[in-house]
Amino acid sequence: MENHRTEITNDITQSIRNFLSGKKYSKIAVICDENSEEHCLPKILDALPEHFLFRTDSGEENKHLGTCEKLWMALTEAGFDRKGLVINLGGGVIGDMGGFVASTYKRGMDFLNIPTTLLSQVDASVGGKLGVDFHGFKNHIGLFAEPQNVLIDTSFYGTLPEREVRSGFAEVIKHGLIYDKSYWEKVKLVDLKTADWTNLVTRSIEIKKEVASEDPFESGLRKILNFGHTLGHAIESHFLDKGEQRLLHGEAIAAGMICEAYLSQKFTGLSTDELEEIVSYLIEIYEPVAVDKSLFDEIIGLTLQDKKNEGGSVQFSLLKTIGACQVNVPISAPDMLDAMFYLNKCLETN
Repeated sequence: MENHRTEITNDITQSIRNFLSGKKYSKIAVICDENSEEHCLPKILDALPEHFLFRTDSGEENKHLGTCEKLWMALTEAGFDRKGLVINLGGGVIGDMGGFVASTYKRGMDFLNIPTTLLSQVDASVGGKLGVDFHGFKNHIGLFAEPQNVLIDTSFYGTLPEREVRSGFAEVIKHGLIYDKSYWEKVKLVDLKTADWTNLVTRSIEIKKEVASEDPFESGLRKILNFGHTLGHAIESHFLDKGEQRLLHGEAIAAGMICEAYLSQKFTGLSTDELEEIVSYLIEIYEPVAVDKSLFDEIIGLTLQDKKNEGGSVQFSLLKTIGACQVNVPISAPDMLDAMFYLNKCLETN
């Protein structure tokens, strides 16, 4: 399934020209949000032939079928056929939703991803998982489809708030924890203000590609990429429509990794020393806020909709040690409750 190239470039305009060279697309659409239109589109305009620009509102709260319907209508009204191209310019929401729109429009048209955030470059741009949120359930409707290409330029980070960069860094941390202990040791030393992002993004993409190419449809190994995401996605989903209280993806996943590291120590052999190492680092980087006890039952209820579940059992991906992960570990609601209490206790003592 992994048939596209991922190109890390310091000349995004030339990379776009190279991609389009010799191709005869009937029409080209660029999907962006107001942020990528302002900060990123000017960097690529010189490389684009005549095109249609479709702008959506930014934010996870707009990643739903209503927005997709508007995009499908825009493509229809502009007269796009299956020989057209969609260029997704933006973060993970644009890549996820734009790819989903392109892959379903008239049973599928080509799309090119130009991810502009750290999160979308190391996570959403690779692996072919596309989807939108549905009535508060994250990525509930979706499919697997690959872009024709992914073009990555780390200079886009200069346009991002520090909070957004830190959010994307959670996925970098996760890649070391689940797959590569030596990478984790390097990641722990990173200063977010002076990081060598090209090297970090390159290694994170290598890890995700190795895992996804071996298990493209998430039937086994690929589930390791979900470490921190079962409770993390549930926490993120709960705060999705909470305005200023809303958590960014990486912030929720950091809290999820603390909870699931605790469960790893309880069920899959993670040592107490490694648990403490992981938790202290995540608290130092993210300063997570405690989750009110009154919300625990609702958040645990949201895990029942997790896509990895089988036969009504909530399946977790947990660490055996730093650098190795075990999938399909069934965890009960009382144990999830313990993990949430552990999260709050850690935050109280730090």
